[in-house]
Amino acid sequence: MAQPTGIHARRAALRLLDAVLRRGETLDIAFAGATKDVRKFEDKALARAIAGETLRWLVDLDALIDSATRKALPHDAKARMVLRLMLAQWLRLETPPHAVVATGLDLLAGGPRRLAHGVFSTLTKREAALPDRPGLPEDVAARWGEGAPSIAAGLAEPPPLDLTLRDPAQTAHWQVQLSADSLMPGHLRLPRGANVETLPGFAEGAWWVQDLAAALPARLLGAGEGRHVLDLCAAPGGKTLQLAAQGWQVTALDISKRRLDLLKANLKRTGLKANTVRADALTWEPRHQFDAILLDAPCTATGTARRHPDVLHRIGARQIGEMADLQSALLDRARGWLKPGGTLVYATCSLEREEGEAQATGVPLPVAPITPEELPAGLAPTGEGWLRTDPGMLAEHGGLDGFFVARWRAKG
Repeated sequence: MAQPTGIHARRAALRLLDAVLRRGETLDIAFAGATKDVRKFEDKALARAIAGETLRWLVDLDALIDSATRKALPHDAKARMVLRLMLAQWLRLETPPHAVVATGLDLLAGGPRRLAHGVFSTLTKREAALPDRPGLPEDVAARWGEGAPSIAAGLAEPPPLDLTLRDPAQTAHWQVQLSADSLMPGHLRLPRGANVETLPGFAEGAWWVQDLAAALPARLLGAGEGRHVLDLCAAPGGKTLQLAAQGWQVTALDISKRRLDLLKANLKRTGLKANTVRADALTWEPRHQFDAILLDAPCTATGTARRHPDVLHRIGARQIGEMADLQSALLDRARGWLKPGGTLVYATCSLEREEGEAQATGVPLPVAPITPEELPAGLAPTGEGWLRTDPGMLAEHGGLDGFFVARWRAKG
């Protein structure tokens, strides 16, 4: 019997969901293995979209499933996993119910197909709907506190596509060429879904993909004027490209060969230059001190939940504690490599205070306050002179990732 069209994508989506929820893997890491039997690019993209929307709305999808069952299904039961995917396709990807049933029930061959069909039919007859914003897992909502509802609203949709220009003076030109919006000089925003490599300006390296929030830390170091900057944990290289374009002599350090290779490819495409170093920042020793250091530290990346909704279900107290310990160690080493009068910028794409405010409080250097003039309209520094962004901010413009950024200047 011929299999329904798209069944391979659905099986891959089920494998992705299993990898995240059972094994704690990221969607990115699990993707290659989960889609190894999927040939078409569009089917791979569909698998990622189904899994991503399922994870984004998981709390609400589970609530719908529970409302239609007399006996609660275990959270790791295959029937629940498949129902989550089926509902995500219907309610988020607007797949017709008959097509959802045709592909979904085949995932339960030899299993409780009648149960899954009954639950899905009940919900479609009720014309079930999702809320305006995704529900958050209880532990996540507790960590994010009063800001949780606003952040959740910012997670309702995948993000638009942000670009950083090599030459900010060309912002108006590229706005026209790409029919893009701009929230500050050197930034462009396009609707999501664009094929990046076919856009004007890609081949000649006029820009690179980088979320608006991720582009702010390097901007806070200003013009390099030939001075030396260390970009710690640099790959895949967006901040390295920014610093080189701003006139810094960049040393870009990262421990990952694969990610450094990507950084080198980006440097080649844009025609920018940097000295790349593969090393562990916890053991590496520089030959000289630096005028500036940018530490975009490894973190839980909970601020990227708009594009990586798996973080909502993988990250807990253990991972946050481990990252906070690593960040503290990196900050201790980095500040020792600053020249007198040098500037240190610390950033994480995390919404956890342990990885942001708590780290900044412990740095024994004078704060160099971030000013409103350095930020896009609608963002403001904290009272301490730091920056905290979250996905609920700039909602009218499409939002941005969650970041924490702080800046210090060593005594001269």
